[in-house]
Amino acid sequence: MARQFSRKLILETGEEYLGYGFGAEAERVCEVVFNTSMSGYQEIVSDPSYTDQAVVMSYPLIGNYGICDEDFETKTPTIGALIVSEYNDLPSNFRSTKTLGEVLEEYGIPGIEGLDTREIVRTVREGGSRRALICGVSRTYEEAKKIIEKTPVPHDAVSRVSCKKRWYSRTPDHILNVVALDCGIKLNIVRMLNARGCNVTVVPHDADAQSVWEMKPDGLFLSNGPGDPEDAQSAIQLIRDMRGKLPIFGICLGHQIISLAYGGKTYKLKFGHRGGNHPVKNLQTGRVEITSQNHSYAVDEKSLAGTGLELTHVNLLDGTVEGVECRADRIFSVQYHPESAPGPQDSRYLFDKFISYMTEGKKNAQEN
Repeated sequence: MARQFSRKLILETGEEYLGYGFGAEAERVCEVVFNTSMSGYQEIVSDPSYTDQAVVMSYPLIGNYGICDEDFETKTPTIGALIVSEYNDLPSNFRSTKTLGEVLEEYGIPGIEGLDTREIVRTVREGGSRRALICGVSRTYEEAKKIIEKTPVPHDAVSRVSCKKRWYSRTPDHILNVVALDCGIKLNIVRMLNARGCNVTVVPHDADAQSVWEMKPDGLFLSNGPGDPEDAQSAIQLIRDMRGKLPIFGICLGHQIISLAYGGKTYKLKFGHRGGNHPVKNLQTGRVEITSQNHSYAVDEKSLAGTGLELTHVNLLDGTVEGVECRADRIFSVQYHPESAPGPQDSRYLFDKFISYMTEGKKNAQEN
């Protein structure tokens, strides 16, 4: 007996795609984006930067290695929805403890399979990201359009995914103390800092300079996160208050926040960068790194003139800004994800750079 379509994806521009549901049966309005990674769907589902977004996986087979408890990037996934070509509900992996569908159902996240994801990816690439409704098959486009129009575009994503109180991740025989501003931090970033001898104190997105300074950190880290960077005004003010006082390292949203704090500007990309295959040139060394990315916004290169920020990395696919630095203030940032979960490991040297800045700063403070 043939399977009956049970779910539908309706784009605000009129395209409709029928498929089969897995995960939660929730009806939801999301921004539709796509990811080109061939693995790492668990890390993608649990990445807070995907809050309110329906992610279309361009790789056709998803779910085949299940879900592993140690690989989550956040404790509570907030992705809007997951759209795949073919979902495998019978994973084969000795580390697997749950299926992908079970995790989506647990956290109220709808999934759809059986759609032509190649067509959806082309639609988004050619026309840009757009909003859509994930719903039952009985919904008409007219009904969906009204629901989408009445659903406001969220501007509180960072506050929703950030921790509500500080938490700690300590490591034996630590050397340095780092305060990490949680705008939607991925747990592998904390693991990378722990592995390099850092005790990490993770604080809410709206922490002020005085509270951070009272913790006596050797360095400040700004995390990735969802939404428009201009919505993160408290984090922007924190950088203005802290720059020049200690080493600061920013990733993704943190990179955009640093650029805004120095007077730069950001803009929304047509369809964003998402996947583990983006070539980026390091202008300081001349080397090309293959990077993992996930962002909708970018820094305007022209706006950096006169800010004190130096362009350090550039995307070789479209020429967008991928990294900046102010050496005098010991502050630097990159648009991509050097913690690589999922993705290549070409850029992990950036954590070592942060360590060297903090070690040098601590040594100078002790000598003075």
